Amino acid sequence: MMVLESGVGNYVSAGGQKYSCFAGNNYLGLANHPDIIEASIQGAKKYGINFSASRLTSGTSDIHLELEQQLATFKQHEDAVVFASGYMGNKILLQILRNEYDAVFADQSAHSSILDAIPRDITGFYFYDHLNIKDLDNQIQKHKSLNPLVITDGIFALTGEIAPLDKLYQVVKNNNGLLVVDDAHSTGVLGDHGLGTPEHFGLGDASRIFQTETMSKAIGAYGGFIAGSKDLTRKIRAQSPAYGASTSLPPPLVSAAISALRIIGEHPELRSKMFVNAARIRAGLNNSGFHTTDSCTPIIPVLFEKQADAISLSDFLKDHFILAPYVSYPVKTIQFIVRITASAIHTEQQIDELLLVLEKWKRKNDDRC
Repeated sequence: MMVLESGVGNYVSAGGQKYSCFAGNNYLGLANHPDIIEASIQGAKKYGINFSASRLTSGTSDIHLELEQQLATFKQHEDAVVFASGYMGNKILLQILRNEYDAVFADQSAHSSILDAIPRDITGFYFYDHLNIKDLDNQIQKHKSLNPLVITDGIFALTGEIAPLDKLYQVVKNNNGLLVVDDAHSTGVLGDHGLGTPEHFGLGDASRIFQTETMSKAIGAYGGFIAGSKDLTRKIRAQSPAYGASTSLPPPLVSAAISALRIIGEHPELRSKMFVNAARIRAGLNNSGFHTTDSCTPIIPVLFEKQADAISLSDFLKDHFILAPYVSYPVKTIQFIVRITASAIHTEQQIDELLLVLEKWKRKNDDRC
């Protein structure tokens, strides 16, 4: 585990060394943005570090309400509700929707937060093969008497693949089910306005699609949120134990998120630059003969059949002062992954250096991949 000694930008410091950073989830480069840092400082000066209470007691502030309104506007929904961590979102939503489904169908490579969210009283829980619409439909037909809820990552955290939401939605619609999308890696990334996977597939107005989201990745701040109808957010505030019993989001983080949303709205070119950088890295990997996924997202995995090869590449990059970790993560994958992520703030020189070092490793280890 690398211990950072700096903030996260296109470079990081660790162990007294400076590394070019192609790790993490800072897709728009906002995690260390000076305006967001300043907003966080001003939030701390005005409100302190912690509201020291749950939202349902004395922990709701005017900036919480401002953030929720800004998120609702950003997501083009009636309302939004924020909570301590994006990881909590799937559990909160599946609890609130519990009376509307009898069985859960999840992608085989679903994030651990999805698996943790399955209600304890659900006996009908089934995996479908990764991204396999036919297998999902077959699984639902085998359990035709049950009301289905299908849940998937929007962008898969390790591989950068986009769930085929248009096809998933058609299966769900044909079976009178619900579709839940964990859009942690999609919010601020996919869609014409960065609204996530439904917008990417033209499903922004579709009924019975729900998203869980985070502010800790592209948005550059921290905390989870769910946007939707006023009826949905009212139920969350009134009925969710995870929401009601947890301490409210700290003021510096609330202020940071408000500032980040403003920047995202004013600078759509950040998303454009992120996609350009991602495409350049992916093209370089393909030209050098590495195996990666066919996607447009800023998550660009280098895929190996052997763990030792993935570790070797990550270590080689680190020896050349480039951070791109071998990922050992609680998600089911059939290959070993060095996870490279593109950011809007990566320079052409950084990307050139990354591709040069990747090519050097490839020439030395051509039999490995």
